[in-house]
Amino acid sequence: MLARRRQGGALLFGGLASIVGFLAFVEFTSGVLQGYYTPLLTDIARHLEVNDADVNWLEGSQLMLSALVVPMLSKLGDQVGHRQVLIWSTAVTLAASIALVVAPVFWVFLVAWAFQGFYVVWLPLEIALIYVRTAAREDAAGAAAGPGSAALTRRAAALLVGALEVGAIAGALAAGALVDTMDVQAVLAVPAVVVGLCLVAIILGVEETPGASMANFRRRDFDMTGLFWVTVALVLIMGSLFVLRGAGLAPDRPGFWLSVLMLAAGALALVRFVRVEREHPDPLIDIRMFTDPALWPVFATAGLFGVSVLGAQAPLSTFARTDPEIYGYGLGTTGFQTSLIIGSYLVAMVVGACLLPVASRWTSPRLALLFATLCVAVGFGLFLPFHDQAGQVVANMVVVGLGSGALVASLPAAAAAAAPREQTGVATGLTNSVKTVGGAVASCIFGLALATTAAAGIPGPEALPEIAGSADVGTAGSFSGYLTVWIVCSATAFAAAVLLLFVPKRAFS
Repeated sequence: MLARRRQGGALLFGGLASIVGFLAFVEFTSGVLQGYYTPLLTDIARHLEVNDADVNWLEGSQLMLSALVVPMLSKLGDQVGHRQVLIWSTAVTLAASIALVVAPVFWVFLVAWAFQGFYVVWLPLEIALIYVRTAAREDAAGAAAGPGSAALTRRAAALLVGALEVGAIAGALAAGALVDTMDVQAVLAVPAVVVGLCLVAIILGVEETPGASMANFRRRDFDMTGLFWVTVALVLIMGSLFVLRGAGLAPDRPGFWLSVLMLAAGALALVRFVRVEREHPDPLIDIRMFTDPALWPVFATAGLFGVSVLGAQAPLSTFARTDPEIYGYGLGTTGFQTSLIIGSYLVAMVVGACLLPVASRWTSPRLALLFATLCVAVGFGLFLPFHDQAGQVVANMVVVGLGSGALVASLPAAAAAAAPREQTGVATGLTNSVKTVGGAVASCIFGLALATTAAAGIPGPEALPEIAGSADVGTAGSFSGYLTVWIVCSATAFAAAVLLLFVPKRAFS
């Protein structure tokens, strides 16, 4: 009886369908976190008294931490239990969400924002938990008892991803509506409440993976050395970009050479990490897969795609909120109007994911994916001449969203198909990690681009006395910076389209 209670009350609800239902709420929460903050980024910048360009560091820091969290906690979940690690990661996300509400200065907010990124491991843990449970049931009942574990896992995964997308759309619309009528701190408190309910749902409604136990953890077998070196490498690389942001690109400033030294040290740490991973019997990241001729084009495509799908979210929001009467560019939208733009993009992603199988049957999987990549490239390219009206921006983002949705849905499957059968899970996870790193680096570079010439050509209060009291004067990113974002996103998408030509045919089977 006591052992059953230690399951956290999950057995009161019982059954795989019930567990998937609770996990769907977890993914709904994940979607809320992913969609909620984007329309608020300009308001967050004003609340913390920083420029619009600085919010790109929020995305970059969280994405970089996510790249570390996913492989580490996924491997830990296999040892001590997926539910246990799901609870740990949700508790960290809850603490970080609360810290965002009370953070007094930007650097505290930045640290809390990064740690909130622990939610990225939820979906991999949920998929693994469902697969292990269905496989155990299949072994006990026999193949004739019903659908196989793989089929049940695919159905559950579709439901979870659907819940995530619904949460993202709901979060974006809710945040946009609330920020126009409430104080920013009150608006920031909403995700903390949702994550708190999510933690309760996991404790009460999710059973642990069969056979999992803390006794299974073997510290000596866990790749702690690899984790150390990849952490050092990413921290140094991110830190170098952050220092460069303050120093600028002027070699006569001490900060410039400090950033160069940090970047060089980060590269050396990355080399050391590669050597450690090659020698470890059970590495944190299987480096050898990056040299596989069948896989490296998929990984490279994922990294290039991460530049736009993850790195361009903050610039899109801040550009929409920029007042054209002050700066001569931007849309000057309210929070809710910005959330509608974000929502149209998210809906287009869902439609793109759903249309991919149809397009693959009409043409071929490779051509369908190539067309999706070109949609992203063309959509961002359209921003160069068409960005003055909300309708133009929405049209551009719909084109980008259709392609992005198809890529999000198909790249993990392409990696799994191209990998050896015994490494499909690892290949899928690496695809996500590479995409995340691409987005993190892009976020930092975009922050530099928007900040470097942020004040260039912007009229000051003395030039325009009628706007002297505006809190927006001198806080927007530079227009040349936004042009850089759109050009880089378009160019990387075109490069990804070229790489898809080198992906082996079996990846599209």
